[in-house]
Amino acid sequence: MARRRAGAGLLGALLMLLAASARAVEREFPRDLVQAVFASAFEVVLERHLEAAAPAELGLWSLRGLEVLDPGLRPELSAGTLLLSDPERLLGARPVPGGPPPAAAGQLATALAALFEAAWRASPALRRAGAEGMLRSAFEELFNHLDPYSRYLSAAEARAARARRVGQSGLGLRLGAGRGGAVVVARVEEGGPAEEAGLRAGDRLLAVDGVAVSAHDLGAAVALLEGPPGSQVRLTLQRAGRRLEVVLPRLAAQPPALRAERRQEILWLTLEVFANDTDRRLAEALAEARRAGALRGLVLDLRGNRGGLLGQAVAVASAFLPGGVVIRTSGRHPEAERLYLADEADIAAGLPMVLLVDGRSASAAEIVAASLSDRGRAVVAGSTTMGKGLIQVVAPLPNGGELLVTWARVLAPGGWPIQGLGVVPALCTSLGAEALAETLARLRRGESPMAPLLARLRAARPPVPASEQVALREACPPAEGREADLAAAQALLDSPPAYEAARAR
Repeated sequence: MARRRAGAGLLGALLMLLAASARAVEREFPRDLVQAVFASAFEVVLERHLEAAAPAELGLWSLRGLEVLDPGLRPELSAGTLLLSDPERLLGARPVPGGPPPAAAGQLATALAALFEAAWRASPALRRAGAEGMLRSAFEELFNHLDPYSRYLSAAEARAARARRVGQSGLGLRLGAGRGGAVVVARVEEGGPAEEAGLRAGDRLLAVDGVAVSAHDLGAAVALLEGPPGSQVRLTLQRAGRRLEVVLPRLAAQPPALRAERRQEILWLTLEVFANDTDRRLAEALAEARRAGALRGLVLDLRGNRGGLLGQAVAVASAFLPGGVVIRTSGRHPEAERLYLADEADIAAGLPMVLLVDGRSASAAEIVAASLSDRGRAVVAGSTTMGKGLIQVVAPLPNGGELLVTWARVLAPGGWPIQGLGVVPALCTSLGAEALAETLARLRRGESPMAPLLARLRAARPPVPASEQVALREACPPAEGREADLAAAQALLDSPPAYEAARAR
């Protein structure tokens, strides 16, 4: 009996020793890993980011991320040296490196890792955040100074993002930004897991698998939803002040179907996203409609389309162009300078074409609208689009995370940038019924009220002043799609003079 008690005591002591050892490991700052992450990240940013930034700026911005977590910290840049202090003392000082990007990136990473470790040892708030929280805050502050689309993904978020690039999560819902930084369920798809679980549009999403979400990083919230088919995800929601917990299965979802409808010899195509076979399905829908009889017009509805694959946007635009330029991309890095050309085969053989867009149309949808309208191949109707014309490169990091770095801007065939401007329609529907009727009447007389403004937009070159962006976009304010859009498209195709007047020259 005594031997058993002694053995139990020994086992208990061993377990306590192991637990203490684990806690000691957790208390160690992973300096080598943080340094490696910074080295990889800074090399990509210094070489490839669309806007040039000095190593000193990157270092100071990264240190300010620590100040966000602990307002008592004070980062400074003085006489070529990065300084970090707390209210009582100087925590560390490191000289700012110079030289070419690879060497400067490594030296800056070494300096920051040392300063981060010193701050971590001095600040309880940083120890609570952990190294991962410190990295996230550093990159968020850095990219706040560079552009709105570059961002850092943790290892878990990167895995979810990779799964998303392969396919959709299959939950049957879409997220959107609500008031006060809330993430809300923007849409529930019929017959999907979300609908079967009783979710409704407008439900507020609080957390995914216990991880809190915010509309300030909607992409991260979306990434958390993604995962392999057959797995499950737990959502914490709020509805009318009541907290809900639901578990949804991830189905092996197919890309959203291209909806096609033939009415009055016009083919209406609705496209929600540019997936990996959008060009093929679009060509099949057009061929099937033609087998049913001759067509006199085509409407491609891109309202609410937030984008998708760049290659598919180029392929779709190319399918309707008789050769020539589809789009250009431009950036600091030589590989960012690209020219995308169309095959010399318009699958619609010049059929009159109207593109419907709204304030939610973005990215790949804007590329198609800008390309086809700039080349005079289609008329754009609706309201001004979102204005997202930047391209990110994905850089893997040593901790399993990823860095999405903006490295190129998209230019329409005429050379004007989509970023900040968006695509302004030749027929605007967001100014009210009276203005729409007046514009249509003038178009039928061969006049184009939007022509002077569109010429001004096409003359724009980056960087476009913010005041000019606002002035051009206010001519047809961004708005959600409405029934008037459909009537406007029909009116253009019913009146060849109006269509020709609205078409770019």
